[in-house]
Amino acid sequence: MNKKIGFILALIVIAFVVMGTASAGLFDFLGGGNNATKVTNDNNTFIVGFDAEFPPYGFKNGSEYVGFDLDLAKEVCKRNNWTYVAQPIDWDAKDAELDSGSIDCIWNGFTINGRENNYTWSEPYIDNKQVFVVKADSNISSIADLSGKVVETQKDSSALASLEGDNKTIKDTFTNLVQVADYNTAFMDLQSGACQAVAMDIGVAQYQINSSNSSSSFIILDQPLSSEQYGVGFKLNNTQLRNQVQATLDEMYADGTIQAIAANYSSYGVPGSLILK
Repeated sequence: MNKKIGFILALIVIAFVVMGTASAGLFDFLGGGNNATKVTNDNNTFIVGFDAEFPPYGFKNGSEYVGFDLDLAKEVCKRNNWTYVAQPIDWDAKDAELDSGSIDCIWNGFTINGRENNYTWSEPYIDNKQVFVVKADSNISSIADLSGKVVETQKDSSALASLEGDNKTIKDTFTNLVQVADYNTAFMDLQSGACQAVAMDIGVAQYQINSSNSSSSFIILDQPLSSEQYGVGFKLNNTQLRNQVQATLDEMYADGTIQAIAANYSSYGVPGSLILK
C-alpha cells in the first residue's frame, strides 16, 4: 500500500513539473518570459534595418555585419553618443519593421527614386548605376545582345523596378526575366548557364565578381541599364531624427570622414559613386 501511495505521489509531482514547464513555455511564447534578448529602442539607441546580403553596403563577414552604409551609421552613432545596432531584416517586411518602430531607418543601398513620397529621406549620398553582368566568354557585349536570353535579378530590386518600368522595352526582348532571392543564387545560375545575364547594382556586381573564385569569368557590360540615388529612409514624417542624422552626415562630409570610409570600398566603386557636397 505504501508503495502504491508513493508511486501516485511521484506521478502527481511529475505532472506538476510538466504543467509548470508548459506554462512557462506558453508564458514565454506570449511575451512574458525573460529568456528572449531584445534590444530596447529608446532615444539612445539607433537601430539600422538592412539587407544582410547587399554588399558592399551591408553584408555579413564571418560573424560580423559590415559594409559602407553600416560604417557610416556607426560613425553617426558615435558622434551622437547613441548605441549602434545593425538589424538584418527581411527586405519584403522592411516597411512593417519601420512602421512598428522595430528599426529607426532603412540604410542599405536604399533607392530614393520611385519611393520619394513613401519615406522621409536624407539627402542622396550615392549615385548608383544598374548594370548587366555576363560571362566573359558569352559573346554578349551590349544590351542588344541580351535579346532572346534569360536574365535574372533580385526580387524587389532597383534593377527589377527599372526593367518593369522605364526600361520595359528592354525586358520585353528577353526570353524570360527571372526573380531570385539573392545575387549569390543569380551568380551560381550565371556560372551554370541557367541564365545568361544578371541585372544588378554596379557596387554589388563588383563585389560579387571580386569575391568570386573565378573573377575573370565575368564582365560588366559598359552600357548601364539605368542610374539611381541612394538615401537613408526614415518613417514618413520622422523629420526630427532625419534632421539629426543629416546634420551629422554633413559634418562627416565636411571633415572628410565619408570620403575616407568610401576609400575602404574602392574596389567596389564606392568613391566614384559618392555625391559630394
